[in-house]
Amino acid sequence: MFRRKNHSHSEQEGEDQQHKVKELRASLEQLSGRSAQYCTDACLKRYLEARNWNVDKSKKMLEETLKWRSSFKPEEIRWNEVAIEGETGKVYKANFHDRYGRTVLILRPGMQNTSSLDNQMKHLVYLIENAIFNLPEGQEQMSWLIDFTGWSITNNVPVKSARETINILQNHYPERLAVAFLYSPPRIFEAFWKIVKYFLDPKTSQKVKFVYPKNKDSVELMKSYFDVDNLPTEFGGTATLNYDHEEFSRQMAQDDMKAAKFWGLEKHPTGANGYSAVEVAPEPESLALPATARA
Repeated sequence: MFRRKNHSHSEQEGEDQQHKVKELRASLEQLSGRSAQYCTDACLKRYLEARNWNVDKSKKMLEETLKWRSSFKPEEIRWNEVAIEGETGKVYKANFHDRYGRTVLILRPGMQNTSSLDNQMKHLVYLIENAIFNLPEGQEQMSWLIDFTGWSITNNVPVKSARETINILQNHYPERLAVAFLYSPPRIFEAFWKIVKYFLDPKTSQKVKFVYPKNKDSVELMKSYFDVDNLPTEFGGTATLNYDHEEFSRQMAQDDMKAAKFWGLEKHPTGANGYSAVEVAPEPESLALPATARA
């Protein structure tokens, strides 16, 4: 009896959520092109979850994202534009997933090699988009592993940069981050964190985990999320962390071609109308994104 009751409650909750998704979609202006391609039901659901299923607040948040995407054009960024930012491997997609099948981004703030905030954000957005594009079917979130090796107060990420990262992740990629592990941060980082935490909303803040190699609970937490054979030694595993910029660049170039095809941005010879496919993206045949490319 109780099982049937719980199942019924779950079904009712699902129906209520689907109704909210339809309500949110009906409240939006007529979408076209990439905006329509972006706004799948799964996408709308993430914005609703981020705003506790309040349709008006979700609509405002989504409209701000659509404006941002129209201006920033994350789907048009190509690796060759940001490759210089990735030379030290300060941010890159790992060659393994966590136990839940999530794409893993490795961040190494101690490897910062440039000073342009705009280019740094462009590089980060490119990798977030790439991580999402490479999510396995049925998975919508990614995990972040942050390695503090080489980090010091002299080469730390400026507050402005950290604030912009948080702004982009929270406001334009809601419910995309599953968990972020801050691995063995130095004591001096605590003061920096108190400032950064001010910009985090409670839901995002709960996803940030401080882990320390000599702390038993931290070790168990990492094991619950990762296979130690895949996890680099820098994060308490047994694998070797070896970033090969040339090999990573080849992978990204291949992904760029797949992403361009998905968004209808393949480069074709100029047509009779004088425009290339990059300048005028064709309307998508289907508004439903494949599970591996929801954004």
